[in-house]
Amino acid sequence: MNSLLLAVLMLAGFVVAYHTYGKFLGGKIFRLASDFVCPSTELRDDVDYVPSNRNVLFGHHFTSISGLGPIVGPAVAIIWGWLPAVLWVFLGSIVIGAVHDFGALVVSLRHQGRSIGDISGDLISRRVRVLFLLIIFFLLLIVIAVFALVIAILFTMYPQAVIPVWLEVPLAVWLGHQIYKRGKSHVSLGIVAIILLYLLIVAGTYLPVDLTALGLSGSGALVTWMIILFVYAYIASSLPVQTLLQPRDYINCHQLYVALALLILGVIVAHPDMVAPAYNASPTGAPPVWPFLFVVIACGAISGFHCLVSSGTSSKQCYSEDDARYIGYGGMLMEGTLSTLVIAACAAGIGLGLSSGGEVLTGTAAFTNHYASWSAASGLGAKIDAFVQGSANLINSYGIPANITITIMGVFLVSFAATTLDTATRLQRYIVGELGSAIRVPQLGNRHAGTLIAVITAFILAFYNGSGKGALTLWPLFGAANQLLAGLALLVITIYLVRKQVSMFYTFIPMLFMIFMTGWAMLVNLGDFYASGNWLLFGINLIILFLEVWMIIEAVIYFKNPAPTEQAQNA
Repeated sequence: MNSLLLAVLMLAGFVVAYHTYGKFLGGKIFRLASDFVCPSTELRDDVDYVPSNRNVLFGHHFTSISGLGPIVGPAVAIIWGWLPAVLWVFLGSIVIGAVHDFGALVVSLRHQGRSIGDISGDLISRRVRVLFLLIIFFLLLIVIAVFALVIAILFTMYPQAVIPVWLEVPLAVWLGHQIYKRGKSHVSLGIVAIILLYLLIVAGTYLPVDLTALGLSGSGALVTWMIILFVYAYIASSLPVQTLLQPRDYINCHQLYVALALLILGVIVAHPDMVAPAYNASPTGAPPVWPFLFVVIACGAISGFHCLVSSGTSSKQCYSEDDARYIGYGGMLMEGTLSTLVIAACAAGIGLGLSSGGEVLTGTAAFTNHYASWSAASGLGAKIDAFVQGSANLINSYGIPANITITIMGVFLVSFAATTLDTATRLQRYIVGELGSAIRVPQLGNRHAGTLIAVITAFILAFYNGSGKGALTLWPLFGAANQLLAGLALLVITIYLVRKQVSMFYTFIPMLFMIFMTGWAMLVNLGDFYASGNWLLFGINLIILFLEVWMIIEAVIYFKNPAPTEQAQNA
């Protein structure tokens, strides 16, 4: 199949879905009300609760939910063939992922901008509230520690990205000041900011910053970058959101638009055929496509992390309920669009040329070489390399120099990973505060105390073995546990609809699918951990499964007696 035809069909489908299914959900299911007073106005503090322009917030929301997820997931999942990846990204985004993100945003808007985990106490029980918040804390702990490492690795892989990424910080602070303090147009200044960023990208191409060249060893460079990143995460996540995070993400969203335009133009000009097989049932060393396709491709279709962003940061900045469909449903479809182009780059663009052992491979040979086995394709470097090489081939097709292209993609990757890091840190601060409220320790709600706990616990996890890679010990648990979180969030949204006496069909079916698939994947992992004698992962995986079953039992009890209990009313 030709990649151009595939991209056109997918993108057209996303547009139609937004204007039909998304509109139906907003009007008939979630019943958006334009006169509803959102938490950003009701609780405005100009730190976390800040009424924001819908386009500015879309940029912040989209870059926060994306990170590297919609890139690395599809980049490895096409080892099972491009067709399963395409179907899951397309259908998953429209009927599961976008519903999940949209629903979490709406429910949070109607509960003072609180997280979906905290709201579960109102809708089900206090026990569920604490259980849910503990699961979220554990997942965010891993995310913060791992993404500090990932960004450090990316800085060593793409030293030309260092100058553009770090100088984007003062650029974002300037943009935020101009918009919020001086009332300037976010449109015109956003264009200026993205032009300046791309000038920095050109400068970074010729002025790389490689710490190993400055005398640090490879591990020393990683540790140095990680320490700098943890300090940055504390500062960025404790500042008012409109000072740095929101304007920087607005710039990054424009960066995404440029990158998507470059990739789309490359697909149009080169229009390579898909060189990946349509379906490969048994790749060497790979786990079974069922259920692991639905775990490996998370952010491109549905991810539990998204419910934390929707109900954590975005709900505190949404100015009008009418904006919720654009931000929640539309943001997920934009992520599906990005994943579509990633699939085109990895399954077709890579076939335009791949250097291997001094030889340039093309066509099916290039794909087969890169995706020779699960171990060859699933490492971070391999995932990123497939996307970067495929994207570079597409962009080079109309004459942009290869060195500039590599820097563009490197900055793109680091920028989105950095958004995940500081957004996760900010979300963890909210979760610490909500846990403090749940266990009656209100001091944990202090902005600096909560951020310190978020950063210090992640730092301890990263450096408990001295290498900065400590979180990788727990990373095998993340994929299935993250998708489990999505299923549990859909459970809470479903109960919300039941209490509102609205049809729950549109969230109930996705909830059953996600809980079944992720439960299946966790049971497979449990068997693997037992067989390999990895008792740490076996024990933690068992605890997460136990918490999942406990929450589901609590929800079943609620469904049998859906009237609000005294406990739920007082939670």
